[in-house]
Amino acid sequence: MSSYFWHMSEELDLEQPELKERFEAVIKTEDKLQIRSFLDDQNISDVADLVYEFPEYESQIIANMSVHRASSVFKILEFQTQKRIIQELPPATTAELLNALPADDRTDFLEELPSSVVRELIKLLDPEERKITLSLLGYPENSIGRLMTPDYVYVYPWNTIEEAFTTIRKYGKDSETINVIYVINEKGELLDDIRIREFILSTPDHKISEIMDNRVIKLNAYDDQETASEVFKMNNRVALPVVSQSNKLLGIVTIDDILWVAEEEFSEDIQKIGGTEALDQPYLEMPFLKLIKKRVGWLIILFLSELLTATAMAYFNDEIAKATILAMFIPLIMSSGGNSGSQASTLIIQAMAVGELNLSDWWRVMRREIFSGIVLGSILGIIGFTRIFIWHLLMQNGIIQDLYGPNWLLVAFTVGVSLIGVVLWGTLSGSMLPIALKKLGADPAVSSAPFVATLVDVTGIVIYFSVAFLFLKGILL
Repeated sequence: MSSYFWHMSEELDLEQPELKERFEAVIKTEDKLQIRSFLDDQNISDVADLVYEFPEYESQIIANMSVHRASSVFKILEFQTQKRIIQELPPATTAELLNALPADDRTDFLEELPSSVVRELIKLLDPEERKITLSLLGYPENSIGRLMTPDYVYVYPWNTIEEAFTTIRKYGKDSETINVIYVINEKGELLDDIRIREFILSTPDHKISEIMDNRVIKLNAYDDQETASEVFKMNNRVALPVVSQSNKLLGIVTIDDILWVAEEEFSEDIQKIGGTEALDQPYLEMPFLKLIKKRVGWLIILFLSELLTATAMAYFNDEIAKATILAMFIPLIMSSGGNSGSQASTLIIQAMAVGELNLSDWWRVMRREIFSGIVLGSILGIIGFTRIFIWHLLMQNGIIQDLYGPNWLLVAFTVGVSLIGVVLWGTLSGSMLPIALKKLGADPAVSSAPFVATLVDVTGIVIYFSVAFLFLKGILL
């Protein structure tokens, strides 16, 4: 599995110059036993940092470690680094590495590769590992089935505590975690999950059925990965069982997988909020033309949308010609509406992402944003009104030139009231658009700040000149 946190500690670990110097010295000896001894003595995170620090030796580092430690390092590396290493390793070493990887981490790596490459790598797996991997790859992309591992410990309700410990000792070393033990029946159906402390605190002759409470928390293999993130957060678990539609226990999902999913989803949402498609590679490793393709779509959509602003302004050309003073405040009105819409959109998207809001809360959100829009718009309207009033006073004292003329008060009211209307519309648009998209089955993140700002720009012009017509009809218009 790709890592997203090792780079955060990279500077801390590799600020020890002796580690780098010792590595450089030992790698130059070309003594495989000495290199393996050195690498196997280091922390996994330190070895991962060495891979990033010395890319010219990355495949040698993995090849010269014991296979289980090599797999532990490999699974926390970034995908592009993993891909380069696999390309450089000899087939025999690649086979050992892939077979040693946990099934979920191996599946996560393979699903990022082209299908032709996956077919070749699948051939290198042992029959049992190949069966497991093909099974996991058979689940839909972004489903929980792609994340689960079949390495877990299960017992039966008629087993005693002593028999359960015998099972744990026998199979626990191959399990991803033994914090929780799963109880199944003879059909393989999940009955319960029991924390290890319950086994430790029970007497050896007790039956498993005596400590069962049948309050199992489980995931479905076809559920979306974001669902798992919510369940983990609400239930404070390090692992959760994954079942089929018929409640057969298929595997478990551990918290490290969910942390990776949460980071990936967060990155995608941030990129979409910025008005671009989600990047499926690190920014600096993304091919230039592919990066342009990811960005140009939204730019074209936003550009075409902004043309509507020009159309709206053209519709009010006569009004602008009669009262050129109105043109001065167009950027102010547009930016205020766009900013308020962007604020509301970002807040609602974030609240929906962390489970604070549901679709059923739409009326509560609308009511709250109506009041917020009125209050925020009033604050900006008062500031705009005050600015024009102060400017008029300074003009009367001969300090500055007259900009607003004898109808300055009506212009001030026009700007103040327009700001209330535009900000109110901006907050409503920004808050309701993500909810509407979610209801339609679309990703709320695509109702990004630039999109909301463009929408509010067009309608803001209409609101502004409608208010101006109301206050200045027969005077300036």
